[in-house]
Amino acid sequence: MAPQDQFQRFIFEHSQIRGAWVQLSDAYRQVAEQAPYPSSVRQLLGESLVASVVMSSTLKFEGTLSLQAQGEGPLRTLMTECSHDRHVRGLARFDATAAAESGLDALLGQGRMAITITPDQGQRYQGVVPREHDTLGECLEDYFQRSEQIATRLFLFADDQRASGLLLQRLPGSSETDSELWERVSQLAATVTAEELLTLDSETLLHRLFHEEEVRVFDAEPVAFRCSCSRERTLAALESIGQEECYSILEEQGSIEMDCQFCHAHYQFNRNDIDHLFTGHSLH
Repeated sequence: MAPQDQFQRFIFEHSQIRGAWVQLSDAYRQVAEQAPYPSSVRQLLGESLVASVVMSSTLKFEGTLSLQAQGEGPLRTLMTECSHDRHVRGLARFDATAAAESGLDALLGQGRMAITITPDQGQRYQGVVPREHDTLGECLEDYFQRSEQIATRLFLFADDQRASGLLLQRLPGSSETDSELWERVSQLAATVTAEELLTLDSETLLHRLFHEEEVRVFDAEPVAFRCSCSRERTLAALESIGQEECYSILEEQGSIEMDCQFCHAHYQFNRNDIDHLFTGHSLH
């Protein structure tokens, strides 16, 4: 049995072809247990979670990558996020009919999907993910081809307990020899089964798929569920809605209470907190 909750990069030697593998167990369950998700929603959430992890491996800075979808079907909202240090979180909003549906199109309907990259320092970027396929992996392959001009293969699987993903990318500037290698390794990767990806460790999986190729595997990195919410960030959100609105809520309710959508942490703010937020000191 493979170690749980790991991410690993690899490259094909003497080429411009790279890859990434991730397998989640505990982190996936912690995310999925935040709400009573139907199996179809839970599994799409798992696929999205591992997609955010392997895609974050392409970032060259500190920050987060999130995958977001807004739908008109029974799945209204889907959002997963991975930071540069492999901390993940995610959520989905759905209605009762979601349990009877499966597949991206059936769940989201005419929804919109986007990738948002948020550096700790610098400009935020958002790109729209094409919705011309019924699997998340194929939609994201299209995104990389159209937005980044990077040939990509992405295989995503999840059951109710585990989620795993395999990413292959051919970088710009590759040679004719790379073209032949790309065709070969793409075909080999396409033979991977859900059971293999969900249960095998990276060494066994990569050997099974690419044993005739020269593959260099980098050290594994742990992946963990961790929410980035905090009392300070919640106060910043209150500041953004404005002083007048905050005091209006205080007058009506006596305090302001907010719950994190991702981890259900509960934050409560009294008048002293709001006074200090907007004036720098408590007035009461």
